[in-house]
Amino acid sequence: MDSPGSPSLASSKGVLAEFLTARRAAVTAAEHGLPEPAYPRRVPGLRREEVAQLAGISTDYYTRLEQGRARTASRSVLAAIGRALLLNDDQQQHLFHLADPAMPEPPDEAEQQVSAQTLRLLANLVDTAALVLGRYLDILAWNQLGAALLGDLSALPPKHRNYVRMIFIDPHVRAMQADWPARAREAVSSLRMAADAYPNQSRLQELVGELSLHDHDFRTWWSQHLVTVHPFGHSQVDHPIVGPFNLDWQALTSVDDREQVIVLITAPPGSPDHAAIRRLASWARRRCLQPSHPASC
Repeated sequence: MDSPGSPSLASSKGVLAEFLTARRAAVTAAEHGLPEPAYPRRVPGLRREEVAQLAGISTDYYTRLEQGRARTASRSVLAAIGRALLLNDDQQQHLFHLADPAMPEPPDEAEQQVSAQTLRLLANLVDTAALVLGRYLDILAWNQLGAALLGDLSALPPKHRNYVRMIFIDPHVRAMQADWPARAREAVSSLRMAADAYPNQSRLQELVGELSLHDHDFRTWWSQHLVTVHPFGHSQVDHPIVGPFNLDWQALTSVDDREQVIVLITAPPGSPDHAAIRRLASWARRRCLQPSHPASC
């Protein structure tokens, strides 16, 4: 879904060039101790020649990378560029991936299936909310406590059952996040990594187009090419049923499908936060709230 004013997923320059351009704009001369010129900079961030100088490569070569005229580089050159752009470890690995000529082929757009073993795991979890996220953070499966936390997922159309979409557009999920900016930026980062791997998939283009039109923060963060891996974290929520409490979450890659992630949401046993989760689970059972693959209620 391409619309005027919405960020593109992939230009003719390619995702490597777009990533370098976005990250260069995020680094200031002062961060490298470079003197400011006598005349104002026309664009934010470093100039191409400054990145090239800091990386120890020619300006022409770096320019060709940013313009998409060169689509790969050696790891040593990429590492030097990463240092010049002040990339963190996750961003540096992402840069290596984007410059890899053996990037994977786009995935089949067919619906992703969750294995019976994974569904059984979700159903057997106690006092743990669980979700299975697909390649574009579509929520493919959930247990009863997961539905109690995020809302009645079974009532949503499948295309609206997407974690990034929900955290920006769904009023319940957005309002529940006491630390919404941090959680939303993490979601954008995860989606950006999927987009850079498979930029031309229609499902992804539709989702990014909708969010770009709807939310200024999404447009801003998307254009910055935020990339950070978050395998675990901490979140503060204010749930309309049980009130405010804290959660720990971790994301585990599924063994049988590397494009599926199992997200487990917990709290330390015996803590007030765990008591809140138990109250939420009790409420979900009374309401007979449906998991993605219910047996009986």
